[in-house]
Amino acid sequence: MSRHSYSLLILALAVAGFSTQVSAQTDHSAHTMPAAKPAASSAAMEEGIVKKIDKAGRKLAIAHAAQPSMPAMTMVYSVKDAALLDKLQVGQKIRFVTDPADGGMTVLRFEVAK
Repeated sequence: MSRHSYSLLILALAVAGFSTQVSAQTDHSAHTMPAAKPAASSAAMEEGIVKKIDKAGRKLAIAHAAQPSMPAMTMVYSVKDAALLDKLQVGQKIRFVTDPADGGMTVLRFEVAK
């Protein structure tokens, strides 16, 4: 995610008036759970639609639905394993898990959603 995109995301969250507790949450895998509940031991899968694939840059743009702590938006994620990108197509609906170690900005695995 570029600095400009990240800055726009921060600004959007601030303008929307999210509470400090929710806006401080950056682990995207926890967005499907209320902020008051502890995270599950295994990462929750998010659903989204593949919008763009950048094989050379090992990046993936995914449009995801609104979550309890953020509006619907398209975000750019990195992938640790570039071979994952060979299995994806633009327009494909997927369920994916991100890496909480980097604030949820890297896709670790995915599956095609039905």
